[in-house]
Amino acid sequence: MLTYSFVDIGSKKLYEHLYECIKKDILDGNIPSKTRLPSKRAFAKNLGVSTVTVENAYEQLLAEGYVYSVPKIGFFAADIDTPLKSNAVPKMSAAAERAQKTYFADFVSNQTNPKKFPFSVWSKLMRGVILDKSAELMQNSPYNGIDELRIEICRYLADFRGISASPEQIFIGAGTEYLYGLLVQLLGYDKRYAVEDPGYMKVYQIYKSNNVDCTFAPMDENGIDIEYIEKHNADVLHISPSHHYPTGKIMPVSRRYELMGWASKSDNRYIIEDDYDSEFRLMGNPIPSLQSIDVSEKVIYMNTFTKSLASTIRISYMVLPPHLINNFYNKLGFYSCTVSTFEQYTLAAFISNGYFEKHINRMRNYYRKKRDFIMSCINKSSLEGISKISEESSGLHFLLHIDTNMTDEEVVASARKNGINAVCLSHYFHSIPCTCAHTIVINYSGIEDDRIEEAVSRLANSIKK
Repeated sequence: MLTYSFVDIGSKKLYEHLYECIKKDILDGNIPSKTRLPSKRAFAKNLGVSTVTVENAYEQLLAEGYVYSVPKIGFFAADIDTPLKSNAVPKMSAAAERAQKTYFADFVSNQTNPKKFPFSVWSKLMRGVILDKSAELMQNSPYNGIDELRIEICRYLADFRGISASPEQIFIGAGTEYLYGLLVQLLGYDKRYAVEDPGYMKVYQIYKSNNVDCTFAPMDENGIDIEYIEKHNADVLHISPSHHYPTGKIMPVSRRYELMGWASKSDNRYIIEDDYDSEFRLMGNPIPSLQSIDVSEKVIYMNTFTKSLASTIRISYMVLPPHLINNFYNKLGFYSCTVSTFEQYTLAAFISNGYFEKHINRMRNYYRKKRDFIMSCINKSSLEGISKISEESSGLHFLLHIDTNMTDEEVVASARKNGINAVCLSHYFHSIPCTCAHTIVINYSGIEDDRIEEAVSRLANSIKK
């Protein structure tokens, strides 16, 4: 029976400590792959903790791919390759028309609720910036952003995403779309870029607008297909391992290490990690970033405050590997930072004073209640018995699988007639056929609270068996 000490764990929660102990033993090979872990009840009794503690630890390990479960049998250690050491690296469209139409409820948009923005705190901080930073506000921002904001982002990443980075690695920009364009200039127009299929079409459009070779790489149950990217000579991968959109899947750690191994085979290979709405994992701890296990300086981490604060706050950032910092300065240092100094100082104060953490915690609780209410409405509607919900814990959307003879196009058209903007998972596939028909992607962050019940009712009435 596995045994761990819970002495001197500080403020760490019991299940977090247990999760870290088991994770370390799996990575170190002390728990070989396919080893069955103790039952939750027996393990809890042996450790002198509650069954809930063991259950929460197992669930976090399961979510990150360190273990897998066999129904009615138990949990088993996953087969995980150890990471490579750093010295091992060798030398008017239809979409526009839909956007213009007004719907009673929109399950496609992923905008945030404007009523939840902390206006009073933000305005107070803005006044403070004007009074205390009047001289600094009249100075041009460094090309990579003001020091104060980059320092605060580093602290946040270390505390909440397990990323160890220096302020010099942080680059601020007005939206991730702008930063993607800079990355193409930095990494080279001669590279072949690969995006996930299914995936967010806009990412592909950004790369194509920069006149680079871009391909859709199919995904299996664990993430992007490595055989495909090897066969098609991809150089740069754009992926969202902690919460894929639209499938909601979390890339297991075994595939993450496979990708790190792929990237380390060539100096020209890089992985762009899009940490899409990672703050809003609604069960367990946030999934560790891919960058946090990168020992070969191959991962470029991307995130934004658009989802966590407001869709109109166009402040994003990327974390470059140390060896790319001088390259960026020499090639692109002439660019001015595209975010106003005023906004940067305000956001820096918002983070440093603890308001950002409080806001995230408050919004996580709000979205959890909102998601639960939507799911309860679905279960009380005519969809009960012909639908199944999945991927509801990883972010601000989930999948609704419908048992119906209607085609996906008919489902979407019928919903729109009833004032509901909806989209199916099949519509996110680009170069490979979808094998998951009749699955609606439910984005719920922007749905007004007082319209949820009616919106679900209209959606249910749109679907016939």
